[in-house]
Amino acid sequence: MRDVRGAWAVAGAQLRKWHEEPVVVQSVRSAGAATVAYVIALRLSPEPAPLTAPLTALLVVQVTLYATLTTGIRRVNSVVAGVVVAIAFSVLVGLTWWSLALLILASLAVGHLVRVSEFVPEVAISAMLVLGVTRVGDTAWARVLETLIGAVVGLGCNLLFAPPVWVGAAGESIEDLARRVRRLMLRMGEEAAGRTPVEHATARLHEARRLDHDIVQVDAALRQAEDSLKLNPRVREGLLHRIVLRTGLDTLEICTVVLRVLARTLTDLAKERDPEPLFEPQVGATLEQLLSEVGDAVVSFAVLVTTDISQNAESAESRLAAELSTATATRDKLAQLLLDEVQRDARQWQLHGAVLTEVTRILDELDTEHRSRRLMEELDRGTREERERRDHLVRLRQRLRMSRRPRQPHSDRNRPPVSGRSL
Repeated sequence: MRDVRGAWAVAGAQLRKWHEEPVVVQSVRSAGAATVAYVIALRLSPEPAPLTAPLTALLVVQVTLYATLTTGIRRVNSVVAGVVVAIAFSVLVGLTWWSLALLILASLAVGHLVRVSEFVPEVAISAMLVLGVTRVGDTAWARVLETLIGAVVGLGCNLLFAPPVWVGAAGESIEDLARRVRRLMLRMGEEAAGRTPVEHATARLHEARRLDHDIVQVDAALRQAEDSLKLNPRVREGLLHRIVLRTGLDTLEICTVVLRVLARTLTDLAKERDPEPLFEPQVGATLEQLLSEVGDAVVSFAVLVTTDISQNAESAESRLAAELSTATATRDKLAQLLLDEVQRDARQWQLHGAVLTEVTRILDELDTEHRSRRLMEELDRGTREERERRDHLVRLRQRLRMSRRPRQPHSDRNRPPVSGRSL
C-alpha cells in the first residue's frame, strides 16, 4: 500500500511539474487557440477548409502577451498588404512567370514599406497564394477574414489565459552560465599550480572564448523572460525583475570577458616560461585557491540575482559577501607573493601584474555595493523612461480630446461680441 501511495505521489508531483512547465503550457495554449480559430472560421469563412485562421492563431499566440500584441498587428498588416498586391496584379497582368517575379519583388518592397519586420516574406506568400487561385476576389477577402479571426482568437487566448512567465528558465540559464565559468576557473587554477604546457593553456583560452556563445543563448532566454513580464497580469514588479536579471547577466558577461583576458595572460605566460612552471609552488597554490574562491562567488552571485524570495535572497547575499571577503584576503596574499617573486626575478612582471589586475576586476564586478549602485541607476533610468512614456500617452490623449471637440463656425468666430449697448 505504501508503494502504491508513493507511486501516486511521484506521479502527482510529476504531473504538477508538467503543468507548471512553460513549454507544456505554451503547447496546450497554442493548440487550443488554433482549434478555436478553425471552428469559428468554418462558420464565418466561405472557404471549405479555412486553414489560414488556425495558422494565424498558432503564429500569433507567442510565448508572451507583449509578443502576441506586437506580432498579431504585424501579421495582420502583412497578410492584408499581400492580398492588396495580389488583387492589383490579378486585375492588371494575371499570373505568368514574369508577373510572379514582379509580384514577389513588389510584395517584399511593400512589406518593408508597411514595416512588418520579420513578416516581410509573409506579404509575398499571401500574394502568391491569393493570386494562384481562380476566384481572386472571394479568396482574397476570405483570407483576410481568416487572418483576422486567427489574430483575434490568439490575442483573446492570451488575455483570458495568461501566458507563462519565463523568469525561471532565464534564471536557470544564468546559473548554468555561472557554473560553467566556475568549472573553467577551477581548471585554470589547477593548471596554474603546476607546469602547464602551452597547448593546455591555449585550450583553456578557447574554452573562455566559447563562453561568448553561451552568453548569446542566455541573452535570448533573458529577452524572452523580459517580454513575458511585460503586460502580464500575474506579475506586479515586472520592472524590478527585468532590471535585476539584466544587470546580473551584464555582470556575468563582464566577468567572462575578463576571464578570457586572464586565460590569454596565462597562455602568454606559459609561452614565456616553457618548460618551467608558470609560478613558484606557493604562488601557484595560492592562485589556485583564489580562482576556486572567485568561482564560488560567481555561482553565489548568480543565485542571488535569480532568487525571488527575500529570505533566500538575504542568505544568498550574506554567502556572497563572505566568499568575496575570503577571496579578497587570498588576493592580498597573492599580491604579496607576486611582489616577492618579481623582486627576485622581474622577467615576467607585466604578466604577473596582469593576472592580479584581472582577478581584482572580477571581484570588483561581483561586489555587493557596486551591484547596489548599478541597480539604483538602472531603476531610476527605467522609472524615468516609463514616466516619459506615460506623459507622452497623456499628451496624445489630450490632443485627441481637443480634436474631437466641436469647432465654432467660422461665421460665429468672426462675428463681433454681442453687448447690451448694441441691442
